[in-house]
Amino acid sequence: MPDHRPGRPTLLYHLYCGIIAVAAPLLWRTVRRKLEAAGVPNKRQQERLGHASLPRPSGRLIWFHAASVGESLSVLSLIRRIGKLLPDAEFLITSGTPTSAALIEKRLPPRTRHQYPPLDTHGPVMRFLSHWKPDAGVFVESEIWPQLIVESARAGVPLALLNARLSQKSVEGWKKRPKTARFILDSFCLFLTQNDRTAANLIEMGAKPEDVKPGTNLKAMADPLDIDEQALSDIRTRIAGRPVWIASSTHEGEEETVFAAHKTLLERWPDLLLLLIPRHPERRDDIAALLKQADLTAAFRAKGEAISDQTQIYVADTLGETGTWYALCPIVFLGGSLKEIGGHNPFEPTQAGAAVLTGPGYFNFAETFAPLVESGGAIEVQTAQDLSDAVATWLSDDGALTTARSAAQTCVSTQKDALNQVAETLCTHLNLTPKAQDPSSSG
Repeated sequence: MPDHRPGRPTLLYHLYCGIIAVAAPLLWRTVRRKLEAAGVPNKRQQERLGHASLPRPSGRLIWFHAASVGESLSVLSLIRRIGKLLPDAEFLITSGTPTSAALIEKRLPPRTRHQYPPLDTHGPVMRFLSHWKPDAGVFVESEIWPQLIVESARAGVPLALLNARLSQKSVEGWKKRPKTARFILDSFCLFLTQNDRTAANLIEMGAKPEDVKPGTNLKAMADPLDIDEQALSDIRTRIAGRPVWIASSTHEGEEETVFAAHKTLLERWPDLLLLLIPRHPERRDDIAALLKQADLTAAFRAKGEAISDQTQIYVADTLGETGTWYALCPIVFLGGSLKEIGGHNPFEPTQAGAAVLTGPGYFNFAETFAPLVESGGAIEVQTAQDLSDAVATWLSDDGALTTARSAAQTCVSTQKDALNQVAETLCTHLNLTPKAQDPSSSG
């Protein structure tokens, strides 16, 4: 296997290390304040300084680092698959937010543990690597922590960048610093990209073409979201057969369009219920003001308000229940797309059996939405009228809805078929040779 230890550091890299060292005390105070506010105990807070709260398991350890909740959850099914290929392997997931930590720990695959990642300063990084001594590392999506990456490679840890997705702004920034970009990218022995554009960008930034491989959207492989069967039964009882549609992961500036569409739909279906799942539940006061302005009646779940016959919109302003709501209704508008936000993962609703509606601004998931829209599993809308027309079609025509749901399911199944290939590619390029299977265990 080729040596991927980075070469001579650039002046810019030295400058970054110096600045981050000076800023470290302030950075730590900021991070600690957020962890304390989320109720994270002190022992777990210390993980950000590289002090592990768990022992390193014996045997080889494969480390996955993911930035966000979605990225973190998306690797769990991959870990399960690699765990079957490598029955002797142990796994470590690092993610930076308390929300991701809580959700991951509820779903940990066998032989897996979670830690917060070290701050990207010398002391925490070296303590982290000294304790965990990973045999391989996988960075998921676009988070680039220079010291953590470089020091891992210097320690001989083979690294992969999985689900690589970089914004054009980020790419242009790195292209202005080609020597430093190449220095950091040389630490990786594999880049699995979501699309051809990202592959081309990485090569322009300095990645070796032979290390860049086509991948898939890892979120397509994630396990379906959890369902609270009791909560699902309760809300079905409360709505008592009323027609329902969902607007999920909506952002500021999008609810106005959703509410206008719902008012149009109410003219035809007076008992229609909209279940609104805002991306940021803390915006509930702003949403309440918009509802009042639109003259719509609503109940807020976080306040414990029950759905009545007069409730036109149920605001699911809680975390961790989205899977339950998707199981309730097969018509989902996915936000973050009516504005230039980039959209959200359509595989979460489609795995639950839904057909999807989206605005045009889904550029972060362009390669995912393209086959969905082309197959009819998703419909692109731009205005409140477009949205109400599309929802009306699926509410009034069971055949059209069934066809759309089936098309969406086919797209998901096609993507999931790539899981084995990704697992095997990682094992090959990270020098993780599966042990020979016991013939008696086959079948």
